[in-house]
Amino acid sequence: MAVTPPRPGSNSRLVYSTDGGRVTPEAAPPVARTRQGGSGAGRSPAPAPPDDGIVRIARDSRRRRGKTVTTITGLPGADADLDAMLKTLKQFCGAGGSREGRVLEIQGDHRERLLERLTALGHRAKFAGG
Repeated sequence: MAVTPPRPGSNSRLVYSTDGGRVTPEAAPPVARTRQGGSGAGRSPAPAPPDDGIVRIARDSRRRRGKTVTTITGLPGADADLDAMLKTLKQFCGAGGSREGRVLEIQGDHRERLLERLTALGHRAKFAGG
């Protein structure tokens, strides 16, 4: 593989290749960019929860500086239905919370109470995670 010098006045930089040492970005084959480590920037989104009719209740503290939240996934309904359910569950637990896409987040560890409440509302619910 031939090494071509950068064009004068261009904004390109040299990139290392295991095939033949340093090459210009134009000569390098396209590679999917990945980022490892770091503080959350560049992370790929979490996989979508399964759509099997089961509501999953889990405890999570990642990316929250150690604060624990209870996450609820798998609830059926439109966005307006999820917002109404979030409001009901926040009032039931006496805690704050938010909705991230189709995932409801309630501040604190309320897994047992939420399992009982969602079962009473007619949902098939279970604990998820460890």
